[in-house]
Amino acid sequence: MMFSRQSILSAALALVVAGCANYDTRLNDRKTAYLGTDGSIISRSSASTLADANSYWDGDGVTGAPSIVIDLSDQQASFYKGPKLVGVSAISSGREGFGTPTGRYKITQKNKDHVSNLYGDYVSPQGDVLVRNVGLKKDPMPPGARFAGSPMPYFMRLGHTAVGLHQGFLPGVPDSHGCIRMPERMVKIFFAHAPPGTPVTIVD
Repeated sequence: MMFSRQSILSAALALVVAGCANYDTRLNDRKTAYLGTDGSIISRSSASTLADANSYWDGDGVTGAPSIVIDLSDQQASFYKGPKLVGVSAISSGREGFGTPTGRYKITQKNKDHVSNLYGDYVSPQGDVLVRNVGLKKDPMPPGARFAGSPMPYFMRLGHTAVGLHQGFLPGVPDSHGCIRMPERMVKIFFAHAPPGTPVTIVD
């Protein structure tokens, strides 16, 4: 049976429904398989390996003002120092209905230990999880519970938006609620080399 590219992508989006923070328990299950952009089946571990294989950094010792370009079509972040391209990272941007906004921004906030204020778990006063993977604005909170936001490590906020770059899982397709997820190795490098004020351009 033949499948169109659109049907494969639709299946992938249905399979890997997640936001900036992982609210689908399948994303925490190492047995879960994902459809890559070429229609191949990939595991969580191989997805991370693939993301790293498509990423590199060659910017140590290079001078020049930093800037970042996010290409949504290619699912790629490019880091420049002056006019020189010094690093590239695979990304996962906003899924259908939660598209990452295009435009020109600057990094306005950096927080290595950032947590989501929209997605996470409802927990008891003792810290036990009562309801997992909730959206604070849409899921009612049980009596006596509190909200615990999901971790978004190495967060770099863009302008005055809720969107930022941060560490997260890359299944091979756009998958977030608008944020730009990056593999751990590369987000740490971008975080270290992009001070507040760094220009970030997002293109289709």
